[in-house]
Amino acid sequence: MATALSAEQAQELQEKLREAAVQCSERCLYQSAKWAAELLNSITVSEDSESSNVSDFDAQMHGADLNPSPYPIVAVQNEDSYEALLEAREAHKYILAKSFFDTKEYNRCAAVFLPALTTSGGLAAFDRKVKGPAPTTPLKPSGRSKSAAQKSTANPFPNISQKSLFLALYAKYLSGEKRRDEESEMVLGPADGGMTVNRELAGLARGLEGYFASREEQDIEERNQGWLEYLYGLILLKSKNNDEARTWLIRAVHRAPFHWGAWRELNDLIGDVKEAQKIYKQLPSNVVTLIFHLFSSQELFLTSLEVHGALDQLLSIFPRSYFLLTQRALLHYHAKELEEACQIFSDILRDDPHRLDALDHYSNILYVLPNRPLLSFLAQVTTATDKFRPETCVIVGNYYSLKSEHEKAVMYFRRALTLDRSFLSAWTLMGHEYIEMKNTHAAIESYRRAVDVNRKDYRAWYGLGQAYEVLDMSFYALFYYQRAAALRPYDPKMWQAVGSCYTKIGKVDHGIKALKRALAAGTYYENVGAGSSFGSSMGSQPGNKPQIPAGRKILDPETLHHIATLYERLGDVEQAAAYMDLTIQQETGSTSKVLEQPLDDDATEVMSDEEDHEAESMGTGPTATTSKARLWLARWAIRNGDLEKADILSGELCQDGFEVEEAKAIMRDVRARRDGGNG
Repeated sequence: MATALSAEQAQELQEKLREAAVQCSERCLYQSAKWAAELLNSITVSEDSESSNVSDFDAQMHGADLNPSPYPIVAVQNEDSYEALLEAREAHKYILAKSFFDTKEYNRCAAVFLPALTTSGGLAAFDRKVKGPAPTTPLKPSGRSKSAAQKSTANPFPNISQKSLFLALYAKYLSGEKRRDEESEMVLGPADGGMTVNRELAGLARGLEGYFASREEQDIEERNQGWLEYLYGLILLKSKNNDEARTWLIRAVHRAPFHWGAWRELNDLIGDVKEAQKIYKQLPSNVVTLIFHLFSSQELFLTSLEVHGALDQLLSIFPRSYFLLTQRALLHYHAKELEEACQIFSDILRDDPHRLDALDHYSNILYVLPNRPLLSFLAQVTTATDKFRPETCVIVGNYYSLKSEHEKAVMYFRRALTLDRSFLSAWTLMGHEYIEMKNTHAAIESYRRAVDVNRKDYRAWYGLGQAYEVLDMSFYALFYYQRAAALRPYDPKMWQAVGSCYTKIGKVDHGIKALKRALAAGTYYENVGAGSSFGSSMGSQPGNKPQIPAGRKILDPETLHHIATLYERLGDVEQAAAYMDLTIQQETGSTSKVLEQPLDDDATEVMSDEEDHEAESMGTGPTATTSKARLWLARWAIRNGDLEKADILSGELCQDGFEVEEAKAIMRDVRARRDGGNG
């Protein structure tokens, strides 16, 4: 694996990133411009190239006649001569429109290039053939109307450059988003949700459809730059037309591969690994595609060695990229390696204390650990930087949640959503707080909104399941738990919830299978707190579980005991006894391999003596759960006439300190039976 790029490779990559940053900035895509610029400044350059740059600069300072930099700061040379001519002709209008955009006067910005545009959905004003009122939502045409729509090739826009057209249409799109937020009013209010829509979507979709159809008819599609394709894909995505949106966004990343915004929207269309694999086959081959692979894998909670290997390769090219370091921290977070994730976020915060991106995830980690002093420090730092960033509001909300001041936490999560209705963490965390406040209906609505923002958020699906379980609606809860388990198949907590719901609705055999899946997923016994994915309301509560050294391959005694009780309900006492015995074995770490076929009832294969000896003295120790299993086995031994075993088990119970009175009663019963037998 290469540790640094050659001078030629680094220069080529720098040129592309520099061009992408300028082009995104010209089109007011500031987040994508920031991403490209940060990546540009994190590239490793060979020492020879760096010394050459220093010598060139010194020569220029001494008056040497060097060529000026071919990379202009304000604009990028357009290779399309016709587009360059249009851009030059409308340069003064473009400057005016961009100034309006920067001051958030979106309608004025659009009117500079599209003066005939009406206030809402009025793009049809350019199409002289269109009559009658425009629809308010871009519905999918079907039947004959679909054929007629496909034949429409009229370009409704004036003859302006693609850059100016993008700026005008993007401003109109943002104007509709702004108006929608204004009409929504308060978060979770009566007008919030699906009742309010962006009224500009229908007109924008119709206009861009005619624009691209016209260019296809004129056979000039190859001159498309990718920016309008991105905008069309974004509009289709907002209109819930995912298949068409995917097609246009893939076209966008082919024509403008360094535009990160298009990749982000494409990622939102990935629901699972199968969809991801299908999209990967249609992507271009470049370094940004590799970054997208990494990012989408992280979003799907994949933490395999291949993902880490790809990240290592990218970090060898961009070693100072905080974006990539953040992805590494999130990979550790998803793998529940919280200390490693915390250390990476801490290093990023130390190196760039004013960077707020993704720090809401850092606050989640500090909440789960829990580390209240560091979370308090993080809240102070981010508040001093920008108190009206959604990330800051979420961090402060997590701090108040850790203090059990749930009303204040909800207030800050609402503030974050007022600033950005699509901020995922705030919706999910607000749902957790409503669960704590026993406001189940508000929690359900919060989780639903989180799922609307990102259907890959397993926390929201799990939260919905928990909320419906509180309402004793086990069938609904089971559906949502299954969605969460599909997203996190290696998280034992998901399968435990599925098994619990199956038990409640009377499907005990399915419950046993789900709990065995939980055993297969939980090959590592989770530490108290560190294994929690949700904090106080979503994770495991501190109880009688002792802390176990990380990496011990033992099984969860509570899950084993639960399986045993379910077998007892089915009348299979032999299997119940076997799993009760497995529960006791976890005290010393004598793990049995019930994991090879976790869905089969007889999948129990005992470890070898050598493996058992190595695991000795590394178990959970006596707990309330293992003592319950020992008590059950003692009673079972009495019923089977095995008084010796019952006496041994009851003696161990007395030493454990749990169920002592029951143990003494069993010992008295054993003595009475022996005395009766001897008499």
